[in-house]
Amino acid sequence: MFAYIGLFTSALIAATILPMQSEAVLVALLVEGKRSVVLLLIVATVGNVLGSLINWLLGRFALRFKDRRWFPASDHQLARAERWYRRFGRWSLLGSWLPIVGDPITVVAGILREPLWSFVILVTIAKAARYLVLAGLTLAWL
Repeated sequence: MFAYIGLFTSALIAATILPMQSEAVLVALLVEGKRSVVLLLIVATVGNVLGSLINWLLGRFALRFKDRRWFPASDHQLARAERWYRRFGRWSLLGSWLPIVGDPITVVAGILREPLWSFVILVTIAKAARYLVLAGLTLAWL
């Protein structure tokens, strides 16, 4: 049970703007071979999607603080992110699994009021696909 909780927690934190590596936890649990692969994939995906949802919520409410000194993005950076997101639209959420740019995409989606239903569907597809590929490569290597 603790392994699943650890995987869920690492996946959730990894999807937020905080640094964490859920892939290493998943691979270690897969290599150990004591748990259901399907359940590991579900736990990792749910945790990661919920972490992205936190980012979306932050984005939804972040702009009210944009004039504060501590706000992490300038008006120029926000305008650039908005132009980029509007150019590629909601489909850019399929890149939410990518390192470095994936987490900011989910924040920008919240800022730009991406509907929750499309956000959850696209992010779930992206996150599940990433974990599925990682599991497939790990299990093929074993």
